[in-house]
Amino acid sequence: MFHIPLRLVTCLTASLALLAPTLVTAESAHAAAKRIRLGSSADVSRGSWSGPAYTMNGSGAVVPATMTRAIDAIRGGTGTLDVVVIAASAPGSGSTTPECDTVMGLAGVNSCTTWTLTTRNDGNNSAANSDIRNAEFVYFAGGDQCDYADWKGTALQNSVKSVVAKGGGSGGGSAGHHINSAVVYDACGGSVTTDEALYDPYDPAVTFTTGMFSWPNYAGTINDSHFVTRDRMGRTMAFVARAIEDGLTTGGAAWGVGVDDGGSLFIDKNGLATAAGADTFVVLGDHRPEQADPDRYLTYDDYKIWRLRPGGTYDFKNRPTCGYYLRSVVDGIPDRDLYNGTPVTNCG
Repeated sequence: MFHIPLRLVTCLTASLALLAPTLVTAESAHAAAKRIRLGSSADVSRGSWSGPAYTMNGSGAVVPATMTRAIDAIRGGTGTLDVVVIAASAPGSGSTTPECDTVMGLAGVNSCTTWTLTTRNDGNNSAANSDIRNAEFVYFAGGDQCDYADWKGTALQNSVKSVVAKGGGSGGGSAGHHINSAVVYDACGGSVTTDEALYDPYDPAVTFTTGMFSWPNYAGTINDSHFVTRDRMGRTMAFVARAIEDGLTTGGAAWGVGVDDGGSLFIDKNGLATAAGADTFVVLGDHRPEQADPDRYLTYDDYKIWRLRPGGTYDFKNRPTCGYYLRSVVDGIPDRDLYNGTPVTNCG
């Protein structure tokens, strides 16, 4: 994704025009942190929840179809819940709460609170962390995932984990998609293109954060966004090779999860992912690369690729051993037609 923060803006529907959002500049020690709440001023009080559930979006906006599924899964089909949206920058134009505007139009939502947190110290903002811990779903907005990675080691990291642990959920779009994988391409060295990553998988712009979030059933994953639109299959292949070569994942394997613009994965508490809106690709590397060294072209034989069209599924708990097609990279040059292939069916 682009390193310059960009949040996709949606319009506030007429039905929400009567809501009166509250803007709070929180704590003098964290003057940059801003809070806007839509819906009820009081959080839901409930003893148990039925998640976790997740949404992983290729672009920044909330996708109503998968967000609705996550909300219903977490609340078990009854009652309402609270959502917090975390952003590292404000929208450049339009609504100040584009994600919450969409969320408040969905059934089963009590409130949606947007926190804009622009510094590392804001990750320890007590009011923001209280809202997060009291919520049942946390959505990371689009922008710059390096800003999100900077909150590793702050209270915010543990607050988000607590939401999932109580049966709530997490998700995000674009940068927010990246931060929810086990290995995060953090873009802290700048954004990298497919050509740059394949020509040198150790390009200075290929940097990772690990240990941020480790969601159940989602180990070994590296998320990527705007996947087909910005031709990112090749760079995901490089990310997968690097993760294996550098031991960022266990068992000698890594899974790239690329979601295209407008696409979203809903992942239930059992690890079953269902694609919606646009195609998703799961890219498995299950051996060490033939060549992955600084200043040398990548060579990797036989990535296993699953293409999930809308409605297609992938089981991250019991990861499939069939249904993929094969593609390779030799001296930095990938096979043709990376996004289409005939699935292997006789996998043994």
